[in-house]
Amino acid sequence: MFRRVLLTRFSIGYVVSAAALAFVPAAALAQDAASLLKRAASAMGAGELKSIRYAGEGTGYTYGQAFRPGMPWPKINVHSQIKTINYETASMRDEITLSRGEPKGGGGYPPVAQQKNDQFVSGAYAWNQAAAGPVPGPRFLADRTHQLWITPHGVIKAAIKNKATLKKPATGGLTAVSFTEPGKYAATAFINEEFLVERVGSRVPDAVLGETTAVTRYTDYRDYGAVKFPSRIQQSLGGFPVLDLAVKEVQPNAPADIALPDTVRNATERVTTEKVAEGVWHVAGGSHNSVAIEMKDHIVLMEAPLNDARSGAVFEEVKKLAPGKPIRYVINSHGHFDHSGGLRAAVAEGATLITQAGNKAYFERAFAAPNKLNPDRLAKSGKKAKFRTVNEKLVLNDGSRSLEIHRIAGGDHSDTFIMAYLPKEKLLIEADAFTPGPPNSPPPAQANPNHLTLVANLQRLKLPIERILPLHGRVVPLADLYAAVKAPMPQ
Repeated sequence: MFRRVLLTRFSIGYVVSAAALAFVPAAALAQDAASLLKRAASAMGAGELKSIRYAGEGTGYTYGQAFRPGMPWPKINVHSQIKTINYETASMRDEITLSRGEPKGGGGYPPVAQQKNDQFVSGAYAWNQAAAGPVPGPRFLADRTHQLWITPHGVIKAAIKNKATLKKPATGGLTAVSFTEPGKYAATAFINEEFLVERVGSRVPDAVLGETTAVTRYTDYRDYGAVKFPSRIQQSLGGFPVLDLAVKEVQPNAPADIALPDTVRNATERVTTEKVAEGVWHVAGGSHNSVAIEMKDHIVLMEAPLNDARSGAVFEEVKKLAPGKPIRYVINSHGHFDHSGGLRAAVAEGATLITQAGNKAYFERAFAAPNKLNPDRLAKSGKKAKFRTVNEKLVLNDGSRSLEIHRIAGGDHSDTFIMAYLPKEKLLIEADAFTPGPPNSPPPAQANPNHLTLVANLQRLKLPIERILPLHGRVVPLADLYAAVKAPMPQ
């Protein structure tokens, strides 16, 4: 448990001074950004604060995992969040215990049981701690770095470091300081009459949106020794809420020695290929897979996941499988950001995107938006996205091979969900609808709703399948899916 430190005595002079200052705008007391930040650092206790740990509970939302494009992010229950930050080493640990708060949408969280996540960032590295050890997570680096430095004290330190500029308020408004951490994020901190950070507006690079906007509000500050910290933190990201946290405990200058594991420091993007049929390869090596399908004069790639780095490495490896044949089409299984984070790179590659019709307008807006903070492959290429859409079914056939694309209907994971089917080879390619467990593992005690949805769609479409090429996990026979739902195989 944390030790709560509360100030219980105030001098009369302090109270009078605070009351008097409450009627004087911060801008009137600080004529430049440096002076304002100095006053804010003093008022909040940021100057001597090297680390902080705080804990709370509330409501969260799974960013990038909406049931339908343009909908709010799905709600989750945050049973506990303990955040430990070391400002001197730019390190942070986030220990979160959560459960699903609503059925529709992604995120991979259990419908009833609680799940513990242990997330880290340190300098230029991000990772998660799993039972088997640290799991590198470079795709989380931008957001976690951003989250560290927009904390109430972090944003003051970052603004001073980056020589923020002063923005004086309109009548009755808050005084603001703006700055950019080059290549990482841009932020404006709004400071109230008590010289406390009340709000931070920021922008951060995003693999799907190019850039996304965050608004973070800090209210009901309390005293913890010489440090003031808010009792409520609310944040929106990409236009919808992502957090509403009630802070219960705060420990200034807490122990915060966050060591960078060698496995994370030395990690590289790994791409492996497994030939599963003539001209068909399962492309793995990371947390998210792709499938390459050779046509007469081009390649169709199912899934460009995560970000530029992962999908770029996949593109380069796939080109070696069929030299001289370009990647003409990239099929997107659904709109969740971990499965669409490489689509911008696919557009830069010159590929036409195949996605469910409900995703097209959302992706068009996202890919057309400016991306100046940390320009990615698409921003540098100047290319515009080309689409082919799937309503219920689309068939690609160039005379050498037929590839069917079907909508997965009726589930709670995504309303714009598609899978691919190779009728000659009897191969199914899908993401998230079924992720095989380790070899010889027992079926889950309770059938996963996504598995049941996939079974219902396969029976509806009457697709004769022999093997599943999942976009998470290993290639398995169809029997593994039916074993997972404890149902007999179709005859």
